[in-house]
Amino acid sequence: MSDLDALFEAAKAVRENAYAPYSNFLVGAALRAPDGTVFIGCNVENASYPVSVCAEGGAVSAMITAGYREIAEAVVIGDAALCTPCGMCRQRLKEFGTDDLVVHVADLDGIRRSFTMDELLPAAFELEYTSK
Repeated sequence: MSDLDALFEAAKAVRENAYAPYSNFLVGAALRAPDGTVFIGCNVENASYPVSVCAEGGAVSAMITAGYREIAEAVVIGDAALCTPCGMCRQRLKEFGTDDLVVHVADLDGIRRSFTMDELLPAAFELEYTSK
């Protein structure tokens, strides 16, 4: 099994753990660090919608908790054919990836499209822009 296939399968498996009683839209994410370690997350909804957590946010939190700071590749899987990360998650991914970071977007049947981070978020907030 290739690294990408394993990343897809990890995202697909964790998607089943999503807590989405309000939208019934399950999302899973898997991030691979440069050393091959994989971190996963799923969406967790809340009756107070802004308190919800996206799958990518959960995976990034797991990565940071484990002491990692770099994403080499990502897969996001949802029920729709083109479930791209939301704006907040694009910024989260960009924080720990380069402009060339590849984010693969998938549905249950497989990867549908791959984007670079620069394609998803061409004018991201960056530390150099926030410092005075």
